Amino acid sequence: MSTTPDITELASGLRFPEGPIAMPDGSVILVEIARGTLSRVGTDGSVEVVAECGGGPNGAAIGPDGKVYVCNNGGFEWHEVNGLLLPGNQPADYTGGKIQRVDIETGEVEDLYTEVGGHGLRGPNDIVFDSTGGFWFTDHGKNRPRERDRGGLYYAKADGSEVREVVYPLLAPNGVGLSPTAPGCTSPRPTRGVSTSGSCRGRARSRATSDPSIEARSSPTPRAVRCSTPWRSTARATSALPPSAMAASPS
Repeated sequence: MSTTPDITELASGLRFPEGPIAMPDGSVILVEIARGTLSRVGTDGSVEVVAECGGGPNGAAIGPDGKVYVCNNGGFEWHEVNGLLLPGNQPADYTGGKIQRVDIETGEVEDLYTEVGGHGLRGPNDIVFDSTGGFWFTDHGKNRPRERDRGGLYYAKADGSEVREVVYPLLAPNGVGLSPTAPGCTSPRPTRGVSTSGSCRGRARSRATSDPSIEARSSPTPRAVRCSTPWRSTARATSALPPSAMAASPS
């Protein structure tokens, strides 16, 4: 008996999709990094632009206010290689990285954070909310022909009142995730784990924290959704995974 889930391609021609969010109506909101947009893929495969973020919108997550919080890496130089769309160095029109807040009803985009402790964000990559409504995010940094940035792990409040550096430096930190609370525990435990993955060597690392709560906030939908390998510019969804499965980004 095959355990491979049935996978249906919903849309193609997307410009480097990442950060999928399963919505209650069955649609999927995601970023198109090369297009500079937050987009919605409907259940019929239609694609509409929710907001023009500019730069390079990367990770995305729904916040406690129902708005979408976007890690904007500032963009890349893009290259077409054998039919694949590949990101390269920091682009000539780069103006910095930022955390953006998007109203998905109006399309309004607000720059929430552009620096931490007087240091500009370089290439924010991925984001995850905890049960208190705050969020963790990674900064992957940018590459230039003869140098590259160091990255880091950061924590911020969704109301724009505070952002702080938690771990620095890190080499090209990519995805970020939170360990759940212990089984049978109804209140957050004081120490949980934050995991970051590095794109260069495929490593995942875990770090204990002392914040009051960092429980992962899951998507309000029973469907598990993922973006396929972004170089192939497709979005796929599957309903064959267990209800506990969570939406995941490929990087």
